[in-house]
Amino acid sequence: MENNRGIINEDNIILRVSHLNSYYKEKTDRFGSVSVRKQILKDVSFDIEKGKIVGLVGESGCGKSTLAKTILGIVKDYDGTVEKKCEGIQMVFQDPYGSLNPAKTIGWILEEPLRIRGELKDPERNRRVSEMIRKVGLDDSYLVRKPGELSGGQRQRICIALALMMEPKLIIADEPVSALDVTVQDQILKLLLKLNKELGVAILFISHDLKVVYSVCSRVMVMKDGEIIEQGTDEEVYKDPKHPYTKQLLSSVLMD
Repeated sequence: MENNRGIINEDNIILRVSHLNSYYKEKTDRFGSVSVRKQILKDVSFDIEKGKIVGLVGESGCGKSTLAKTILGIVKDYDGTVEKKCEGIQMVFQDPYGSLNPAKTIGWILEEPLRIRGELKDPERNRRVSEMIRKVGLDDSYLVRKPGELSGGQRQRICIALALMMEPKLIIADEPVSALDVTVQDQILKLLLKLNKELGVAILFISHDLKVVYSVCSRVMVMKDGEIIEQGTDEEVYKDPKHPYTKQLLSSVLMD
């Protein structure tokens, strides 16, 4: 099937967003006693297929994070539809330190989602935690450490492991490498590609960095002022952009 979202396989869709409009209450005085309803997202529609990495690119403040929060149910004030055809969509945030409880060990943090679910006994939970920390390129010695004892890149690996503990079909990665230096960025991007291939997990990859998005995503959406103004394969969007704003963004970076 082909529509304005591109060629898609209906049987493979795990997330469908249709005509989504999201709103915030914005305070209009310093006492917070008066507020207005401000529209952030405007008629946003797209699909994500299982196992695909889809990029969402745009400048800061364009609505990317609002879209992520609406999908996750954090933003409640919206109309349109968010149809989740898979369970347990998980999030990887920009700040790996703020996402982890500094008072707990890494082992405790990774085991907590399994404890909450309550389906597994201690030995099986321990096995799953050990297996997952290895999948993100670390080892069991990290399980007794606390987040403050880890580097930024190591903490982001733990955040990725935490997002994967419940075996989601889709994770939303919101600027997951922007707080890291270039060398560590490359390591985390390679890790995400590896996990996508090995586990088949789909990723909605949100970034303002066009080069980063091009390096990992097979499909790309461009957002401006709360609207998706262009979407297509990476080659379509980067090599033959149609919208003037996309052309402007690409002209500001040197694409190889």
